[in-house]
Amino acid sequence: MKIVTAEAMKSIDRYCIETLAIPSIVLMENAALKVLKNIDKDKNSFVIVCGKGNNGGDGFVVARHLQMMGKNIEVFLIGYEEGMSEDCRTNYKILKNLGIKINKLNNVEDVNDFREAVLRSEVTIDAIFGTGLSKNVEGIYDLVISIINENSEYILSVDIPSGFDSNTGKILGNCVRANKTISFQLFKKGFLNYGTDKLTGQIVIEDIGIPGFVVDKFHENEFIIDKEMIKNSLVVREKYGHKGDYGRTFIIAGSKGFTGAAYIAAQGAVRSGAGLVTLGCPENIIDVLGSKLVEAMTLSLENKDKFKEIMSKSDAIAIGPGMGASDFTLNVVEEVIKNAECPVVIDADGINVLKGKLQLLKEGKNKIIITPHLGEMARITGLTIDYIKENRIEVSKKFAKDHGVIVLLKGYNTVITDGHTTVVNPTGNSSMASGGMGDCLTGMITSFLAQGYKPLDAAYIATYIHGYCGEKLSKEMFCVNASHILEEIPRSIKECILG
Repeated sequence: MKIVTAEAMKSIDRYCIETLAIPSIVLMENAALKVLKNIDKDKNSFVIVCGKGNNGGDGFVVARHLQMMGKNIEVFLIGYEEGMSEDCRTNYKILKNLGIKINKLNNVEDVNDFREAVLRSEVTIDAIFGTGLSKNVEGIYDLVISIINENSEYILSVDIPSGFDSNTGKILGNCVRANKTISFQLFKKGFLNYGTDKLTGQIVIEDIGIPGFVVDKFHENEFIIDKEMIKNSLVVREKYGHKGDYGRTFIIAGSKGFTGAAYIAAQGAVRSGAGLVTLGCPENIIDVLGSKLVEAMTLSLENKDKFKEIMSKSDAIAIGPGMGASDFTLNVVEEVIKNAECPVVIDADGINVLKGKLQLLKEGKNKIIITPHLGEMARITGLTIDYIKENRIEVSKKFAKDHGVIVLLKGYNTVITDGHTTVVNPTGNSSMASGGMGDCLTGMITSFLAQGYKPLDAAYIATYIHGYCGEKLSKEMFCVNASHILEEIPRSIKECILG
């Protein structure tokens, strides 16, 4: 699934119309037919409220088809015919020629009639504004949107909820709060932001016949992961494979009072299929972790010679979970960054100690993946959490480019980017909101790296499967803990391979 900005979507439409000579009214008809596909046919009464642009034109086409299906419809136009887009005007005239009444929405009396119509109907179809809206909703439009929100039994928005900024997810003054949004061809960037689900409801993306090469021409290399993408990315194991074929993973984690983080990270690597896993931890907790871990080996970080040996033989290294933001942690992180020949995952306190020392990230000999949550990202960038939350893709891409790393910014719709290609993960939910989840993910990423996956691929595969496990378990569990995820990982990987 590809992500698009309003500007890129406009360029795609223009290319189809001007270069390929696909009539824009054909695209409008296709869009309306896909909206109809998503309407509950058991409903009989509909209010369709239209603006004067192409989004309104979509609404007029939907109204025509609903009328042909024998449904009870009431159609409203906000404003007058003057200023209509060409295709909107064409479909407006078709409705009038069919004898379908189009009610005007221009004054208080009209608004009262509209309110009564909404109260009578089972479904309100919002076709007021599309992705081109860039200024705040005011006047009659503001009032109409409020009436829709306050009086509708069910709201379906065409392309985006009216009043929604399709790039940022912000409300432009006022916004329709849809139960379902039928959007076209590509996932709008604004849909990704925190809280937008309260405006969009369920999002359905429908293909309206735009050729793939046109999309690729203007698409900015931003994607949403889906199960098919994971299936195509996962490698089926060879019949005669052995543990040496699936990598040596070195997890450096833990401190007094934080043995759980180290255990979970190591087990995350084991359960994700790494051939050999070694956990490096302080001497004062090695007995505790050694007794808990069955498949993974343990190593005291005080054993410098053995530490260097394991690091030199590793195919992937993770550092940070539960280590504490101390000088000791910083020294270990610095040593790993400067000496490791393999990819490195830096998490938790491994990230925190880099505050003010980000130049270290450019000293790595191989690719580095950092896996911050919002607080950790704020700490190392100096940006506020609120700013990062509203600009997650842009902040992550810039950091990745500036420091030559892969950023995996955790949270709702986790962002994974190397600064050029950006992948957003849709899996996971709030049932997973508990300690240890990030440690588990770190182990999983490191395991996939050790098995030979490219760094960006390892990051998004692990993130998708991690969330997939949580979603699957949450169907029968109120809360899902990291230990539950650890048990589920192998089954979920197999499910994704089989598709």
